[in-house]
Amino acid sequence: MPHAASVMSDGTPPFPSDAVEVGRIVGAWGVKGALKVKPFSARPEALVAARHWFLRASDAAPAAKSPPLPPVLQVTSTRTQGDAIVAVCRDIADRAAAEALAGARVFVARSSFPKAGAGEYYWVDLIGLDVRNRAGEPLGKVSTLLDTGAHCVLCVVGPEDADAERLIPFVAAYVDRVDLPGRVIHVDWQRDY
Repeated sequence: MPHAASVMSDGTPPFPSDAVEVGRIVGAWGVKGALKVKPFSARPEALVAARHWFLRASDAAPAAKSPPLPPVLQVTSTRTQGDAIVAVCRDIADRAAAEALAGARVFVARSSFPKAGAGEYYWVDLIGLDVRNRAGEPLGKVSTLLDTGAHCVLCVVGPEDADAERLIPFVAAYVDRVDLPGRVIHVDWQRDY
């Protein structure tokens, strides 16, 4: 959460330097101004736990035609509704105000994420980490992760060919250790797999 010293003159917190995009507003829910948000994670704890949602316009929306977005929403309550999150926010008084926010990108401060359990990692913390095999050979960097339903898969790019991609299951059989402070994932994987 922002410190009191990091509050704008109008009382709103500034856009956090550790902001992570966690969802997108898809429209209004009901007639009283609730928002329907599509989370980017199957486990949207960070989105649900955050009390400040920072907004940015959709990349697809022309800035000239879009009404100005509030820089931050103060979330008063959230609940799961199917695969979406329904949120009630201060200063969103009716359905029209909620509909005007459709398409907005939702960010929360990484520092406001709930603490991950032992052996659990947020994808955002794994992206960009180096991947090395047991021989110490560099296999590349994690570019993204895929959720296959059964488990996640690391998408590792480079180092020799930026267009080549290795897909390594993120399971104990192949992942020996994740060293977040050292920014390395150690795996049982060969360069020619």
